[in-house]
Amino acid sequence: MHQKENKEKLSVCSKLCYAVGGAPYQITGSALGFFLQIYLLDVAQLDPFYASIILFVGRAWDAITDPMVGFFISKTPWSRLGRLMPWIIISTPFAVISYFLVWFVPDTSSGQVMWHLLFYCMFQTLVTCFHVPYSALTMFISREQSERDSATAYRMTVEVLGTVLGTAIQGQIVGKAGTPCIQDSHFFDITNSSVAMAAVNVTRDTGSLTDTRNAYMIAAGVIGGIYILCALVLSLGVQEKRDAVALQLDKPISFFQGLKLVMKHGAYVKLIVGFLFTSLAFMLLEGNFALFCTYTLGFRNEFQNILLAIMLSATLTVPLWQWFLMHFGKKTAVYLGISSAIPFLIMVVVLERNLIVTYVVAVAAGISVAAAFFLPWSMLPDVIDDFNLQHPDSRGHEAIFFSFYVFFTKFASGVSLGISTLSLDFAGYKTRGCSQPKLVHFTLKMLVSAAPVGLILLGLLLFKLYPIDEDKRRKNKKALQDLRGEENSSTSDLDSTEFASIV
Repeated sequence: MHQKENKEKLSVCSKLCYAVGGAPYQITGSALGFFLQIYLLDVAQLDPFYASIILFVGRAWDAITDPMVGFFISKTPWSRLGRLMPWIIISTPFAVISYFLVWFVPDTSSGQVMWHLLFYCMFQTLVTCFHVPYSALTMFISREQSERDSATAYRMTVEVLGTVLGTAIQGQIVGKAGTPCIQDSHFFDITNSSVAMAAVNVTRDTGSLTDTRNAYMIAAGVIGGIYILCALVLSLGVQEKRDAVALQLDKPISFFQGLKLVMKHGAYVKLIVGFLFTSLAFMLLEGNFALFCTYTLGFRNEFQNILLAIMLSATLTVPLWQWFLMHFGKKTAVYLGISSAIPFLIMVVVLERNLIVTYVVAVAAGISVAAAFFLPWSMLPDVIDDFNLQHPDSRGHEAIFFSFYVFFTKFASGVSLGISTLSLDFAGYKTRGCSQPKLVHFTLKMLVSAAPVGLILLGLLLFKLYPIDEDKRRKNKKALQDLRGEENSSTSDLDSTEFASIV
């Protein structure tokens, strides 16, 4: 029995290689989430209406591709590399190329909207082909729940590090260039067209704007290189196990029958609904925070450092939340972790503008961001185990669980980001303006404070319906072990010493 336990235990190297695979999605996601909106408005110089269309359609298409990829994965036969790994390997080079082209401004302005929309949607499709199979890979690296939880902890730490890296690379490279703005409000009174803006210091403006565009492309190239490196580490260092939890079937399963079963599973639906609203809160904050720092707080040259402070704080507190959920349970961690952002979201708009206070709020908010990152992915395997106990004869639905969880979150995110950018348009947002009207400042305060706070409260209220507490989770674990004919494992859910050492 001791030898069998050692055989099931994943090595630190395997967990690290698996965790590194989560970085590309988070690095590119943080760069796009924090900077794409301000890039489209102030660098690509698109009208806010068209920018909102790109953000909404891109996110909505991203949401649609998740179940589509989940469907095709369920139909993919087992190969020498596995069922999931070929998707990751083949999609990587095309994803990197499309990501770079998202940040490239074509010479002609007539097709600029279609250019950014096309390559944004193309990248979202290709990164989905990477991330959905990677997320489902959690269930195929070990059949031990404790090992999957441990690997998830490693993965979440690296993913939060990935958001820090994406924010740092994009922010520091772009921040050094500085986006030129127009100070003369007389031209805003005339029109917001590119003709009027070109009339203000054309030579100096053009040179500065070219430098800014080049900086965005340099950052995209660096992030693309990291994407490829992480994909290589994952593919070379992780072995997909066909018999990990007896989830592979020789006969392809019916996707739609599986989807019907999954969406009828109460624990899964309640988990989705609870985290849908809390995720939306942080996505609204993410999408509008750069504009909020630049215009409402007036920290045009500091916003990238403020974003970095949030992400560094989140990275350092992931082990804290892992320790907390081990001792007090995952539901308690959800309530405490996500709700802790509320007072700081209120504070940042109520207090007078102060750079030191803003940094303090950023560090405190990062603690809650860590909980929002870590907890949903830590709880999904518990839901899948609960489903497998209730449907022991129906296997192979893991990609559906992961892809539809992401689908609902991304689709709602697309709607919220589209509406938020349209709100700025209605409020009178001035493209490349050094300052904005008062109504824009008010709108930004609503988008980074009032709306996220309301969504967090609603999400936590709905999350009370989630049925899998710690007692239920332990019973499920024992029932699964009994189902496999194994004795109850004496190991803890996570070796805290091992996790602390790697962090």
